[in-house]
Amino acid sequence: MKFIDRAVIRVTAGTGGSGACSFRREAYVPKGGPDGGDGGRGGSIFLKADPHLTTLLDYRYRTHRKADRGQHGLGSNKTGKSGEDVYLPIPPGTVVRNAETGVVLDELVNPGDTLLVAKGGRGGRGNAQFATATHQAPREWEPGEEGEDRSIELVLKLIADVGLVGEPNAGKSTLLSVVSAARPKIADYPFTTLFPNLGVVELPGQRTFVMADIPGLIEGAHEGRGLGDQFLQHIERTKVLVFMVPVDSDDPQAAYDRLRAEVRAFDPDVAAKEHVVVVTKIDLLPPDAEVPTIHAAEARASVAISSVAQRGIDQLNEALWKLVADTSSSEADGGAPLP
Repeated sequence: MKFIDRAVIRVTAGTGGSGACSFRREAYVPKGGPDGGDGGRGGSIFLKADPHLTTLLDYRYRTHRKADRGQHGLGSNKTGKSGEDVYLPIPPGTVVRNAETGVVLDELVNPGDTLLVAKGGRGGRGNAQFATATHQAPREWEPGEEGEDRSIELVLKLIADVGLVGEPNAGKSTLLSVVSAARPKIADYPFTTLFPNLGVVELPGQRTFVMADIPGLIEGAHEGRGLGDQFLQHIERTKVLVFMVPVDSDDPQAAYDRLRAEVRAFDPDVAAKEHVVVVTKIDLLPPDAEVPTIHAAEARASVAISSVAQRGIDQLNEALWKLVADTSSSEADGGAPLP
């Protein structure tokens, strides 16, 4: 399934039904009074977070969604039927903005979260509503109000416990394929990952956490270079970051420093998240060679792994599980919420 993380759609709520102008007509009842009913309310449009969705693909091609109008009022003081409300499913983690002003309307983070984005028009009053003691045969009635019509922008930010951060060919996709059932594209050339992949890592004792493989990060990504914000927006909601540096990098320390600098330039709050340093591809080292040392004073752990040779994987998973659990506990105790 194609991954789409941005979409602009137009939502048009239903127009309210018009009120009726009617007078009671019944055998043996002279001078029947006004009995025109009100028009029905137009249908509203809501967004609802659906945990079964992971992409905004449905909104890339169907860009206009409408709700039904309300039915007109009828005689005998019958109110017209209201238009049905429309609920548009979107993935949890979606930010909703006014497409014209850029103002954030809300963020639907948790499954079941609901947001009204276009309110249906009110139904018009029928002539029965205008009757008074001095105006007993009113012929006035109201048309229904138009429903709201607006354009909104949907921006999906993945919700994962662990986000893999690294330059192209750092081994992110290979690691994800080894520790989970996810099957991202893997090749020996840069930018094989063009969109994020999610995988569930399962550990003994029914312990699990969600890991996200994000497209490769290059210098200047915070300015839109490479995949730019298409990468960076997806690490905003992760609890823990993993900075991955391959042993065949020209300068592993410089590579780590570049990654940290790019994330810090994008958002200092994201850079402040707990992180682990992972030296990858240690199977490429000669038998007696030492693993390069990366100085990372702020890192909670440093692990050397080979996804291909399955070396260091268990140690990494345990370190990540502990860090995710600690971070979740801190948030539950009143720590800073996810951005």
